[in-house]
Amino acid sequence: MSTSGNAPAAGEPINRGMVTVSIMLATVIQAIDGTIANVALPHMQGALNASSDQITWVLTSFIVATAIATPLTGWLSDRFGSKQVFLVSIAGFTLASVLCGIAGNLSEIVAARLLQGVFGAALVPLSQSTLLDINPREKHGSAMAVWGMGVMVGPILGPTLGGWLTEAYDWRWCFFINVPIGAAAFFGILKYIPRTHARRSIRFDVFGFAALSLAIGALQMLLDRGQQNDWFSSGETWGEATIAFVSFGFFLIHTFTRPAGTTFFNYRLLLNRNFTTGLIFIFVVGMVLFATRALMPSMLQGLMGYSPTDAGLVTAPSGLGTMLAMMIVGRMVGKVDLRLILGVGFGLTAATLAMMCGYTVDTSKSAIIIPGIIQGFGLGLVFVPLSAATFATLAGDLRPDGTSIYSLIRNIGSSIGIAMVQALQFANTQTAHEALAGQISVHNSAFMNSMYAQSPAGLAALNGEVTRQASMIAYIDNFWLMMILTLLAMPLLFIIQAPKKKASQGEDEQVELAALE
Repeated sequence: MSTSGNAPAAGEPINRGMVTVSIMLATVIQAIDGTIANVALPHMQGALNASSDQITWVLTSFIVATAIATPLTGWLSDRFGSKQVFLVSIAGFTLASVLCGIAGNLSEIVAARLLQGVFGAALVPLSQSTLLDINPREKHGSAMAVWGMGVMVGPILGPTLGGWLTEAYDWRWCFFINVPIGAAAFFGILKYIPRTHARRSIRFDVFGFAALSLAIGALQMLLDRGQQNDWFSSGETWGEATIAFVSFGFFLIHTFTRPAGTTFFNYRLLLNRNFTTGLIFIFVVGMVLFATRALMPSMLQGLMGYSPTDAGLVTAPSGLGTMLAMMIVGRMVGKVDLRLILGVGFGLTAATLAMMCGYTVDTSKSAIIIPGIIQGFGLGLVFVPLSAATFATLAGDLRPDGTSIYSLIRNIGSSIGIAMVQALQFANTQTAHEALAGQISVHNSAFMNSMYAQSPAGLAALNGEVTRQASMIAYIDNFWLMMILTLLAMPLLFIIQAPKKKASQGEDEQVELAALE
């Protein structure tokens, strides 16, 4: 990746409101599509005559394609201009959504999901860099609040929306719903985003991209398929791990032995303290946010008997907390020390995870909704100032590269978090089951005098209850782990360099002029 030439063309007025609406429409449908199909998989499995293992490729193909294509965003923006990349991306993503909706077999929908991932990968980082470019520095907090709401709405509302569309209409509408939104986004981007400069002479580092793509693709495959392959007892997992390790090693050697600006990844980004610290934080946020989101539906449906729709309704209020926090914090950025806001946000997130460690199989709806709202509020306090702090001291020409790496690290963090809690959930359930079952024997008078010991059916029912309780213990262990990770990340706040609370009027004007030149 290289430096950017993506400032809007000089002299063109910017309708910031319409630009923001247009790019956020594109961001929302990409963010939602990462999770909207999850709840529809059982319906898709029957319609496409696929096995339970095969149908997971509908999710895996999208995740892997997105991860591989995301780092390309910076180079594509430099080479062709961000507006042009935006238009091609949203058009390709919308067309791929139609292909997903009309797919008649597994191969067709997997191919269409690959296209969705490739074309959609640039939408989130481009929206972030564009909002930073068109707004003066004192409005970056508000801009990141809007961007954050678009990015966060996906994992929050995706499963709920997907469940409703599947039950009320058909699973194909999980993809067809993108068409009108994508068309509106395309028209808005075409009309309102100013022309951007392109640098046709920029060379593409084929070796660097190929090495990084192999590493990311293999890692994503390992994380997504590791659980069903029983991790490192499988030859496939070992192969993916080897490819990821060797490819990333080649990428590092290639990158750091050549001059900056001539490689696919510009390592000047890592010399910025705020940016590097921000990457660590967003990695942890990705782990905690997505891992918790992955745990809640299975816990509610598998242990507490919730329907998919009810589970979505119980978890959706956390999104309200997130949006409320983002609306508030957008006005605070630039006036309150970002490190203080981040500290409060991480503190609230850790506190709610501690509350979730008190869950039982009989926990009431209110006891689930209230911590969810508070946790959503805490994550909202984290997401906006973290984005602002990460890019506060980064040169404008590095933003396209920076935002693509920022999105990539968030996605990798979420993949690792989900894979980790799924593996721990399985292992800890087995461990807890053995511990609980060890208390049941002929030497336990309470068991021998109970109805469970009187018949095989009673023993089967008792085993089911032991499994249920063991699974709940495993969920609690995962919530403890998420809380510890959140607390361990908090000392890094002292490394972040606090930007000035207010820029002078002259500085503001220079920043705004720089975005227009």
